[in-house]
Amino acid sequence: MQFLINIFKTFFTSVHSLVASGITDPNFSYGIAIILFTAIIRILLLPLTIKQTKSSIAMQKVQPMIKEVQDKYKNDPQKAQAEVMRIYKEHNANPLSGCLPLLIQFPLLTALFYTFNNLSQINGVSFLWIPDLSQPDKTFILVILSVLTTYIQGRMTTMGMDSAQAKQSNTMNVTMSIMFGFFSYKAKSALVLYWVTQNLFSMGQTFVMQRMGLRNKPEDAAATKVETVKVTPEKNAKNKINSNKNSK
Repeated sequence: MQFLINIFKTFFTSVHSLVASGITDPNFSYGIAIILFTAIIRILLLPLTIKQTKSSIAMQKVQPMIKEVQDKYKNDPQKAQAEVMRIYKEHNANPLSGCLPLLIQFPLLTALFYTFNNLSQINGVSFLWIPDLSQPDKTFILVILSVLTTYIQGRMTTMGMDSAQAKQSNTMNVTMSIMFGFFSYKAKSALVLYWVTQNLFSMGQTFVMQRMGLRNKPEDAAATKVETVKVTPEKNAKNKINSNKNSK
């Protein structure tokens, strides 16, 4: 962890030096450096975000099939579970893969917590409405933004689930949002600013990827429809020929 903290310290100092070369006022340069630092972290985590969003889109597409299997085999849980696993495998959907980026965020947040705690340069530095980046935000604006962005981001990743799963995910999402809200109330404003900014970036990435994934849906449906139209007459023609042969 100390190794990761040292990397973050060095990296943040370099980012701030770059920003300060153009913006000399520390009451702006440090806040902008945190936002730029967050953007770079999000870009580095983009492969994981793509994997998470793809998994979310895949899960949305298989939900109707899973619901149908669960209704069909409601008296045979083992058969239902086997069919659900088959659907997951055929459509490359993994319900656990969406948790990976969130799990990686915890050690990053821990390292950033110690990084900003030991970053003496931000002592007494303000940014926008925040009077001191080294102290908790007593205006509660960052706390509210932390709760809202955490909840919305979690809600975006659970869209398309059936009612039972959505209810369970929503309960967990609300719990996580409240937990991060309490954490934001106690933590330094610099760290909470990072968290809110990364949530906003993540929401934007999720929105764009979900739009791209859902855009392919009508095309797939149209392709399926065309294929059905093409195949069905051929099958009917073959059936008629076979029927005539049998009657002869």
